[in-house]
Parts: sequence; structure tokens; C-alpha cells
Amino acid sequence: MNTELLEALNILEKEKDISKETLLDAIENSLLNACKNHFGKADNVRVIMDRQTCDYKLYAEKEVVEDVEDPIEQISLEDARNMDGKYDLGDIVQIPIESKSFGRIATQNAKNLILQKIREEERKVVYDQYFEKEKDIVTGIVQRYVGRNVSINLGKADAMLTENEQVKGEVFKPTERIKLYVVEVKNTTKGPKILVSRTHPELVKRLFESEVTEVRDGVVEIKSIAREAGSRTKIAVWSNDPDVDPVGACVGMNGARVNAIVNELRGEKIDIINWSDNPAILIENALSPAKVISVMADPDEKAASVIVPDYQLSLAIGKEGQNARLAARLTGYKIDIKSETQAIESGELPENYMELSEGVYEQEMYEDGYEEAYDEYGQEEYEQDTYAGEYESGYGDSGEDIQFEFEEVEE
Repeated sequence: MNTELLEALNILEKEKDISKETLLDAIENSLLNACKNHFGKADNVRVIMDRQTCDYKLYAEKEVVEDVEDPIEQISLEDARNMDGKYDLGDIVQIPIESKSFGRIATQNAKNLILQKIREEERKVVYDQYFEKEKDIVTGIVQRYVGRNVSINLGKADAMLTENEQVKGEVFKPTERIKLYVVEVKNTTKGPKILVSRTHPELVKRLFESEVTEVRDGVVEIKSIAREAGSRTKIAVWSNDPDVDPVGACVGMNGARVNAIVNELRGEKIDIINWSDNPAILIENALSPAKVISVMADPDEKAASVIVPDYQLSLAIGKEGQNARLAARLTGYKIDIKSETQAIESGELPENYMELSEGVYEQEMYEDGYEEAYDEYGQEEYEQDTYAGEYESGYGDSGEDIQFEFEEVEE
């Protein structure tokens, strides 16, 4: 038994996850290559290797002829009968080859062939391992900044978090652990190239799958996601079980589940709304926390006209239009938001609408009661169908008719 070779193969198999069978094939090929370098050809060389003991033998198969023209592939009848008297013309004689007889160059080439095969298999193992994690999240350790990019150690491989895939304002420290979304894994001659992201919308989805059991089990589905990385994310959820509240499941007890995800995203606000097959209801939910008077949705044109109370217009639009923009992305509809006054002027509401709704949306109610209710909302009050952080009043320009179009998000 070739105990040294067997032990070496076992160690390689354990440490580098390279199968012993693959390594034995590499050794056989290296021996054939050494014969070719030593003799000039190896077409008639055969390697017999015991896969259990790792013992091997090399034979050169030569044909018995009367007159030898090619000494590498032929042997004379006289020489063959000196070895064994039973041989006759046309027989095949197996002549043992001692690997110790190989020259230095042939031996070195055989060694390099084995090492090259080990490196190739090692790269393949790493590639296969991370290819399975494509479109999933991984935990990486920050190593260092390379220019504006960040080098991340993922275990057996390194990944580069490019500037475009970083959340604006995020700063990482060496040895810090962060969650990353694996966008793509490419196989290159230098090993697998792993493209990771902190801005991809799917990162939020995968974080919910890891944090919320109902999402992971498929009881609660995340139907749509709209994200502006580092600032705010809106997700629409749906429950396949009527006894399970999808928003409550994602928020968790006292907001524990969603807060864990917010902390991982460095304070990014997350709005969770109920999904609906009715586009009008979905758009109304998507504009949360703003209250909506009416929604007219056209599924064919993918457009919707939304009317909100005057004092809710800035909240519906959001800071720099963010709330309405995310709602448009989430629903896939072009959203036209108007206040009550604008709707009356355009004829979408009757002129006496204010009188009909008197006492429901009064400015005094907003000035006296809304600010207090608003502060309570900011202190982790989870109302009806949304969770959000603190909103600021006075967003947008309430004097304008604002439109937001759905933007395709590259996967």
C-alpha cells in the first residue's frame, strides 16, 4: 500500500473538498505525460492504479515482431521469448516501466500537471459553492478599502463591493460583518468573480425571508418591493392564510422583526403595506401614511388619479417626491396626485364638496390634532397596514399637480 500518497490524498480531500477520484485521475494523466516526455510518445502506455491502496504500475504494451522498426511500440520475438517462452509473433507484451527512470524535466512536468489540476479543482469547488448562493444573501467581513471599493471576505473567496453597489453614506470598518446580496458569480481563470450589492431591492426581500418565519415558509408572500437604498423601502405583502396578518407577521412583536432588518440596513425606513389585486386599493395602501379621498385607476393605461385632502398633499408626495415615487414603483402605475382644491378646480369633485365633507377634513382638526397623532405614529405605532419611521411634515410643494411614473428597476 502506498500509504504516503493515500494520506496526502485524504488530506487534500478534507481540506480543499477535492474528491480523491479526481486527484487519482490527475496522477494517472501526469504519469502518462511523463512517459510522453521521456519516450517521445505514450500511445501504448497503460497505467493500472488500485483506487483503494493507491498502488500503481506502468506498462508499455509492445507488439512482438520479427524485425523491430519502432522500439517504443515493438519488441523482437527473441527478446519476448527471453521474458516468457509462450510469446509468438503478433502477441502483445506488457513491459513494466519504472517511474524512477524518468528524467528531471519529465518529473517536474508531471508535478506541475498535478498542481495545476489541484488549483483548477479548488477554483471549481469555490465557484460551485458560491454559484449556489447566487440571488441570495451572504455574510462577509470587511477587509479594506481599495480606492472607493470595499474588499469583502466571504470565507473561501473574496468579493469586491463596488462604489455603485454601496449605499450612499455607508462607511465600513475593517473586521465589520455585513450582509450582502450576491448579484452574479462569474467563473474566470483567476477564480470565481463574485458581484455583491448593498443597494439591490432583493436584499430587503432576503432579509425578511431570514428574519420572518412566515415569509420563509411561504405563508406570507412579498409581492412587490420599491427601494431607494439608504433612505426608504416600501414592500407589499400578502398572506395565503386568512388567519395570518401579513403586516403584523413582518413587523413582529413590538416591531422586533422589522427593527432587526432596519438595523442591518443602517436605519433605512421600511413601509410594509397590504397587497391587493384591486389596483385602487393597492395604490391607496402604497401612499400610506397619507390618507386618500379617492383613487381612479386605469389598468389598461397603467395610470391612476389620486385625490387627497389638502393638508395631506405634502405627506402623500413625500420629501422630494419620495413617497409618491416609491408608490409608483411599487404598484407599477403612473400616479397623478391632486389635492381637494385642485380636484374641485379641475371638475373631478363637485363644487360643493367642501360643504358636503364639512367637519371631516377641517384645517382646525389638522392643526390641533394631527401633529399629536403624527408624533405617536413616529414612535413605532404600527397602524393598520404600514410600518414606517418618523415622517417630516411639509414635504413637497402643495401648490402643484404632481405626477410620478413607474421606473423599471434592473434586477
